[in-house]
Amino acid sequence: MRVLSGIQPSGRLHIGNFFGAMRPQLELQAEHECFYFIADYHSLTSNPAPAEVAQRITDVAIDYLALGLDPEKTVFWRQSDVPEVTELTWLLSCITPMGLLQRCTSFKDKVAQGLSPNHGLFAYPVLQAADILIFNSNLVPVGADQKQHIEVTRDIAIRFNNNYGEILTLPKEHIIESVAVVPGLDGRKMSKSYDNTIEIFEPEAGIKKKIMKIVTDSTPVEDAKDPDNCNVFALLKLVASAEELSEWENRYKNGGMGYGEAKKRLAELIIDYFKPYREKRVELASNIGYINEVLENGAKRAKAVAAETLAKARKAVGLGVQ
Repeated sequence: MRVLSGIQPSGRLHIGNFFGAMRPQLELQAEHECFYFIADYHSLTSNPAPAEVAQRITDVAIDYLALGLDPEKTVFWRQSDVPEVTELTWLLSCITPMGLLQRCTSFKDKVAQGLSPNHGLFAYPVLQAADILIFNSNLVPVGADQKQHIEVTRDIAIRFNNNYGEILTLPKEHIIESVAVVPGLDGRKMSKSYDNTIEIFEPEAGIKKKIMKIVTDSTPVEDAKDPDNCNVFALLKLVASAEELSEWENRYKNGGMGYGEAKKRLAELIIDYFKPYREKRVELASNIGYINEVLENGAKRAKAVAAETLAKARKAVGLGVQ
């Protein structure tokens, strides 16, 4: 089946990105035909500085390749290198009811977080639908809280097909349930908007310093502690072996252990877990020519699929030579 996913170049990747979305995405390469793109059009809704956009695109490309994206198995490209998607966006916009967009919670959530309520942010679901539909995508990996995005895409596709014929493939969501929400330093969901992240590729000293700041309760060292309500233990679940995790659980429940000890071990495990990826990233960062080649080749492959779908959609609505 064809799997599609977009990655916004919105800043440095953190371990919440990896365990919450990236690792499940990358695992799908083994069994499916994956189309993964860098969503640079989408990133413009927050009006970032042009120099930041360019650098972030390069950074996220390097990061994904370092973390295991295989360009031989996965079509990987910059969204803006396949402009056919924006034309399909307009065709879809013309059959998308305003009420459908007004009901989308993502717009309200982002405005509440302080983003300017521009048209791009409001119409984001239509561009997202075009991203999915133009590549005849079967599955779209999303978290359970993002299911609405796929429902909106299906609604738009059904309306288009009802008007013009069976042109667009209806996608299904692939709910990512492999891990719970990854907690940040303050206990809330790890997110750049909360400034509570542990970046994958930041210096080791920075990782150690951040982990020692993780919020814990004030239970004395000698007392038993509840591992199920501890941010440190929640992160240990991601990187510790089953055997070691069981040992930590017993130590929590038996008492006589301070949170500082668990934090130090967590820092060691996170650094060790990402060490090979960090080494790979250094290698890739010194070969930007290769990065650009991967993205250009991916764009050619993606463009071939997109052009075929767009041609059918244009003909269906009455545009071009009939």
